[in-house]
Amino acid sequence: MERIMYHTQEERIKKLDSPVACIRDDAWLGIGYYFWEDFDDAKKWGRKSKKETGRYEIYKASIFCENILDTVFNEEHYRFWLAQIEKIANRFKITDCRKPTLKEVNIYIKNVAKVEEVKGIIFQDFSTNLKENLVQPIELKDRKIPFVYKKRIQAVLYNLDIINTFDLFFSDNCTKKDRNHGT
Repeated sequence: MERIMYHTQEERIKKLDSPVACIRDDAWLGIGYYFWEDFDDAKKWGRKSKKETGRYEIYKASIFCENILDTVFNEEHYRFWLAQIEKIANRFKITDCRKPTLKEVNIYIKNVAKVEEVKGIIFQDFSTNLKENLVQPIELKDRKIPFVYKKRIQAVLYNLDIINTFDLFFSDNCTKKDRNHGT
């Protein structure tokens, strides 16, 4: 199965012919090539996080997903992923009396869990931007609880050979407001 996803970067003089690896220690899924499932999420990421040149670009990629651990849409993959996270967290709790860092979790997944055949991971979180939420929050006596229903789905690829196509799709200014979302 192929999936269309979006890679966001600062605008460059020379257009990219392949994605740029994220090498930050705080990357959700470790060192790799990150993509967004939703084009609007890719735009928001460009405006928020790719400000170095004042403009950002979004590349559209067709990705073969057969060897991707899909923790969003595949229950078996999700349960495996959950078990690995809990295994490393419990190991640190017992041996070091602390919680592992995100970097330590990613090192464990890559090196200890022995998932060499996995060429990427699809993962999701939820937007914390309440302005985007179209449903009123639940109002309790002392606080409001939002109904967070929209997933922000990302993929990290550890291997570029699963990318079928990679082309410039969109570019814009980092400061431009999105008419639909006001951000």
